[in-house]
Amino acid sequence: MAILRDFQMNLIGRKKEQRLLEKVMASEQAEFVAVYGRRRVGKTYTIQQCLSHAGVYFECTGTKDGNLHDQLLNFIKSFESTFYPKLSLKTPKSWREAFELLTLEIKKYPRQKIVLFFDELPWLATRKSGLIQSLDYFWNTAWSKCPHVKLIVCGSAASWMLSHLINAKGGLYNRVTRPLLLEPFTLSETKDFLAQKKIKLTEKQILELYMVMGGIPFYLNQLDSTKSIAQNVNDLCFKKEGLLYGEFNRLFRSLFESAELNQQIVKIIAQKHYGISFSELSKKVGKHAGGRFKDRLYELEAAGFIQRFLPFGRKKRDHYYQVIDEYSLFYLKWIADLVQGKELPKGADYWARILKTPQWYPWAGYSFETICYKHVDKIITALGLNGIGCFVSHWSYKGDPKQKEDGAQIDLILDRDDNAISLCEIKYTTHPFVIDKTYARNLLHKIDAFEKNLNQPKQLFLTLISASGLKKNAWSEDLIHHTVELKDLF
Repeated sequence: MAILRDFQMNLIGRKKEQRLLEKVMASEQAEFVAVYGRRRVGKTYTIQQCLSHAGVYFECTGTKDGNLHDQLLNFIKSFESTFYPKLSLKTPKSWREAFELLTLEIKKYPRQKIVLFFDELPWLATRKSGLIQSLDYFWNTAWSKCPHVKLIVCGSAASWMLSHLINAKGGLYNRVTRPLLLEPFTLSETKDFLAQKKIKLTEKQILELYMVMGGIPFYLNQLDSTKSIAQNVNDLCFKKEGLLYGEFNRLFRSLFESAELNQQIVKIIAQKHYGISFSELSKKVGKHAGGRFKDRLYELEAAGFIQRFLPFGRKKRDHYYQVIDEYSLFYLKWIADLVQGKELPKGADYWARILKTPQWYPWAGYSFETICYKHVDKIITALGLNGIGCFVSHWSYKGDPKQKEDGAQIDLILDRDDNAISLCEIKYTTHPFVIDKTYARNLLHKIDAFEKNLNQPKQLFLTLISASGLKKNAWSEDLIHHTVELKDLF
């Protein structure tokens, strides 16, 4: 596996994925790997870096909105390039005919690993093309019997990949040997990626960049190392030619057939920072929330735009939804109105000026909370809870107006298996957070309200997660049991 490791040197992060692909190539049986994840997350690049130099490598990529002939033309050109670089071959008339050609070539290399990589499989599988049926047939009757064959299929339409392959109920039921979800970079991986691009930033600057584009490698790769973060954001987000200015609409059109409806759903959910219930969401969507409404939510969740969660103390069927894609949240807050109004902000320092406005800090606070949820494993480690099971959730209480009782909410809850609960307050500030008398009273109210609504006696610990740390004083010493700082998320 030395060759495989040599070419992985250019791959930042992806340690788990690299280990899985190493096992695939070392396996003494045929493997069928389904790779899925958000568009622009680096699925194709990861496969190419890990596998393109291991044995015989065949790669065929689908064309968005192409017909059957277009896709088969893609196939034969890839086939020629791999097996007959000096010849021009006749385009097959069907996927069955195409896979017969592949099968004949596979038999010629009994002692070499053969990687068959079909990229953007949902695009290749046009309606009534017979691709899925042919794939099922040739995998079952031929390829699965060849230990040296490694079939890799990839797609950005995550819901399609899940329903047609990974969770398939038809012919491909239980055929995938290894599903592989490729997720955005973590903060730590983003730091490593930027360092490779010779972009040296503080952890606070990386966090603020992450709020704009998340850990999406394709977006991060657009950064200009000769410019400041504010300049880069201005160029990418607030100029018509900037990638992220029109990316939101492109993204949805490339992933979903119901692009406009899915955009509407994301916009509605994004208005609720702490999530929206299924029942309230369906009412707001209105007449479009028909029988296939759950399918739209499923595909948005599979694509990494939203997440479904159960608030602390709620019944299992009372699920909430929340937008978790950083770029989408950023776009809807800061770019969408400009695109719809077809007006561009004036001045090369537009984003730098936004950072000084009162609107920035509340929004940054909500964005930081979303990022903390994505890095909750780091928070659990920082609290020394690795060996303890934790149910992660959020809690809110509306209060009782008749009793003149105020509501309360807790940003992050870790309901632990050791009969304890960590109540986490998340704060994004420029300087170390200071607990004064007013805020201390607010914390005591939250704890009191939570205890009154807790149905079981558990030990409570108050944790502060702060982007800039905590300034110790009498109030903090009395109330805060643990502090998690930004460095702990890296």
